[in-house]
Amino acid sequence: MNLNNLQPAEGSTKTCKRIGRGQGSGRGGTSTRGHKGQKSRSGYSKKIGFEGGQMPLQRVVPKSGFKNINRVEYKGINLEELQQLSEKRNTTVIDKEFLISAGVASKRDRIKILGGGILSAKLEVKAHAFTKSAKEAIEKLQGTTEIL
Repeated sequence: MNLNNLQPAEGSTKTCKRIGRGQGSGRGGTSTRGHKGQKSRSGYSKKIGFEGGQMPLQRVVPKSGFKNINRVEYKGINLEELQQLSEKRNTTVIDKEFLISAGVASKRDRIKILGGGILSAKLEVKAHAFTKSAKEAIEKLQGTTEIL
């Protein structure tokens, strides 16, 4: 070890350069903010959508449409998928817990059984909603439908 290759221990020095600590620091004076203007002042924060005083685009463009805040979203599951799950897991009772454990639906989903595909097994299905064709197909095979 010589004087020409001395260096501080790992982690003992700060890598960031502190600003606003006088002219000797190399980042004094305007403290990297430039001269005058809105961005140089204390308390400045860029607001989302701010366009320098010009009317923001989201206020210029007219609103359109309607968003129903009371809309109920359903996770749609076809009969074909129910058929595959019942064969794979060897069960006839299909309810919310079964569909969650199979990874088809999540805990917060409302489930609607759709009439897509062909059903060949007698199933006992419990869901939040059924389409007309799905209900007919399940009951045609002496299966039962129950609304949660």
